[in-house]
Amino acid sequence: MKTNSLNHSPFPTIYLASASPRRHEILNQIGITHEVLKVPSPPGEDEPQHEGERAEIYVQRTALEKAQRAQQFIQTQEMWVRPILAADTAVILDGQVLGKPNDAFDATKILSKLSNKVHEVHTAIVLSYRDKVYTDVSITKVYMRAITMGDLQMYIESGEYEGKAGAYGIQGLASIFIEKIEGSYSGVMGLPIFETWRLLKNLH
Repeated sequence: MKTNSLNHSPFPTIYLASASPRRHEILNQIGITHEVLKVPSPPGEDEPQHEGERAEIYVQRTALEKAQRAQQFIQTQEMWVRPILAADTAVILDGQVLGKPNDAFDATKILSKLSNKVHEVHTAIVLSYRDKVYTDVSITKVYMRAITMGDLQMYIESGEYEGKAGAYGIQGLASIFIEKIEGSYSGVMGLPIFETWRLLKNLH
């Protein structure tokens, strides 16, 4: 699936190594012709954090591993060689990575931790092309208000928490919890526009 919202992309067609519809939409928004690459997930736990691994290192490593898996997939499938863009987003509170919730109970616990606190959202991006790898990281502070039990129940019942790091997406209903941010809105969504464009300029 190739998509592009502009008449002419300023960069060559790239592979987006992510199934995230938000990252796909952001690339469309800035006119990047891309093909969504559906790379099979590795067996076992989803992107486990290594023992003693700092949260900011974790998110950079997982983004790089996504790019590497995409590169291997392209080679085994004998696909066209194109630049690969991969990304990973981590919600970090007090140095701890808050991953995707397993169920409603897990999502409630995560959001209760985030309530009335400031946390960080790190999105690491990797651009891989032939023998070159470029990386960047967007870091955004998110100020979350105290979440009432009524609001929390309403949000959980919406099911919006499913598949989202930190059990929320800034672009949806969870925006009612967010007082302000310091950094990149698109970075919290999952693909920082400024850093992504800057990385893609390496293809010129």
